[in-house]
Amino acid sequence: MRLKFSKMHGLGNDFVVLDGVRQSLALTPAQLRLLGDRHFGVGCDQILLVEKANRADVDFCYRIFNADGGEVEQCGNGARCFVRFVHDQGLTAKREIHVETMSGVISPRLEDDGNVTVNMGEPQFKAAKIPFICDSDDLLQTLTIGSEDIEITAVSMGNPHAVQVVCDVDAAPVALQGPLIESHQRFPQRVNAGFMQILNRQAIALRVYERGAGETLACGTGACAAVAAGIARGLLDSPVRVTTRGGELSIAWGGQGTPVLMSGPAVTVFTGEIEL
Repeated sequence: MRLKFSKMHGLGNDFVVLDGVRQSLALTPAQLRLLGDRHFGVGCDQILLVEKANRADVDFCYRIFNADGGEVEQCGNGARCFVRFVHDQGLTAKREIHVETMSGVISPRLEDDGNVTVNMGEPQFKAAKIPFICDSDDLLQTLTIGSEDIEITAVSMGNPHAVQVVCDVDAAPVALQGPLIESHQRFPQRVNAGFMQILNRQAIALRVYERGAGETLACGTGACAAVAAGIARGLLDSPVRVTTRGGELSIAWGGQGTPVLMSGPAVTVFTGEIEL
């Protein structure tokens, strides 16, 4: 099978984007892993599949697969690339679209300056909605990692996140703790591990170890989760500038009952074809 694709990125969080509207695609986990392989395939953190809408109130369906072939619920940087892709490919003339994901409907909007703003929905702190196994819905929870106890805030942005505050994000034990947090038994669907350094009340630095992908240069839902956790704990004020290793995002959240708004770039690197 010969497959057309676009290689895109949002702050270095990179994607292979596939048009499932004008062609029928049913890729196996092995084919997805090949696409994501940086030595034998195209190489990416996630594969994004654009599909026709299944309901009248949305424009498209959006499916996300990690480089390990597993399907996940949400991807914020991918959502920005999604609206750029469908607009540039002539699949829609709308600058704001409504997109159905596994975790609900999101609304990315292409701005005049080339950036993309995405309504990411309301963050969820209830343990059952994350999901996270614990005895309470307290914002601060103790998680045992090996012989060490760390404090995290568990939050869902349509996918699960465990956010901890660190003194120095560059020195944070992301490579050591990341996989242990990701696969921790108290997160039955695994979790994205966020390491947040608070620079001031409206600025943070962030690294994220993502489920099925490892540490990425940026994580859009991770940025939303970190800011929401910081605001909920009284540590941050909206809007917040989030500095990742791939660049900066702007995250705004008005508090309980309101959605998180994420703004940042979406870039097409190249298009091509691959034989699967």
